[in-house]
Amino acid sequence: MQATTQLIHSIPVDPLTGAISVPIYQTSTFVQDAPGVNKGYDYARSGNPTRATLENLIAELEGGQVGLAFGSGLAAIDAVAKLLKTGDEIVAVDDIYGGAYRIFTQVYQQFGIKIHFVDTTDPEKVFNAITPNTKLIWLETPTNPTLKISDIEAIAKIAKAHRCLLCVDNTFASPALQKPLSLGADIVIHSATKYLGGHSDLIAGLVVTSNKELGEKIKFYQNACGNILGPFDSWLVIRGIQTLHLRVRQHCASAQAIAEFLEQHPAVDKVYYPGLKTHPHHDIAKKQSKGFGGIVSFSLKNDTAEAATAFVTSTQLFKLAESLGGIKSLVSHPATMTHKSIPAEKRRAAGVSDSLIRLSLGLEDPADLLQDLEQAFTTTETNLAGNRHTEKPVTC
Repeated sequence: MQATTQLIHSIPVDPLTGAISVPIYQTSTFVQDAPGVNKGYDYARSGNPTRATLENLIAELEGGQVGLAFGSGLAAIDAVAKLLKTGDEIVAVDDIYGGAYRIFTQVYQQFGIKIHFVDTTDPEKVFNAITPNTKLIWLETPTNPTLKISDIEAIAKIAKAHRCLLCVDNTFASPALQKPLSLGADIVIHSATKYLGGHSDLIAGLVVTSNKELGEKIKFYQNACGNILGPFDSWLVIRGIQTLHLRVRQHCASAQAIAEFLEQHPAVDKVYYPGLKTHPHHDIAKKQSKGFGGIVSFSLKNDTAEAATAFVTSTQLFKLAESLGGIKSLVSHPATMTHKSIPAEKRRAAGVSDSLIRLSLGLEDPADLLQDLEQAFTTTETNLAGNRHTEKPVTC
């Protein structure tokens, strides 16, 4: 059975009423037959039928044993980090999402957990960063926003040899393109806010594990700390997942066309997209993924925040906003938006320059998106030239 067919028919019909859409069980508690005797649910923080459907669905999609739904992607990261204790260490990708950097360095580091940020595109650097205290290796692949690709299978072997857990943030690829558990990862996380939800109308996080015992540990933290996803938002993610494969197919096609256009544009310095043969990790991406995703980043030859700001405020179809993975195309300036919590020197060392711009390709016609980018380049050049001409001379 093809993945798209399997996905659609993995979402159950309601056995009570025959409803083809999963019911939203908007309730806080459940009536019991006797103390401790119930129909599988007692209190909605511990479990809810709508949330359970989503958790089972994402586990099946990722090929895992246990799926868990949280109130945000950061809540999902937090639950995984709680597996660690004082003295443990994390080896994490250097080009990391700003929110993950913040929670690792400003929350968990103060509890005595040490983080080593390395270029995980080189498995040898991961190997060299591991110490006897390393308990977790943290990957994003593709990374946000420079779209670096790490070899999941190679790093999984390193993790197992050192008895470390390997967690892969699979948000950018989604299970429609990449399944890290099948490549040896122990844990997969998602910001379901992005491609899984797909419509920019919810905040959610998901965790999937390949080990039931490990999943139960994370489930304990989900319940004990209360970082759950509500039933309505669970239903919204289920609804979004139903069209995941179709949406991702279009995202990928548009991204490829945009990347090829940008690669030839005279105002562009560098294009970051693993679907380009010029991408340094194109072959690894091709090996471990079914496609290259819907995100394209690029830097300008005018490598200034001023030029980037002029560009991102000149687009019309691409809306300037945080987040990604929705049906409408978005544009962002990572240095001042998604990655502003990372110190400038660390940002730049990871490849996030002041002029780097990130595009999230939506479902508009690619021809219209190309036209919007072309007019934005023209407008940016005109505005910057105008600013130069109106600058007042310096007087002594």
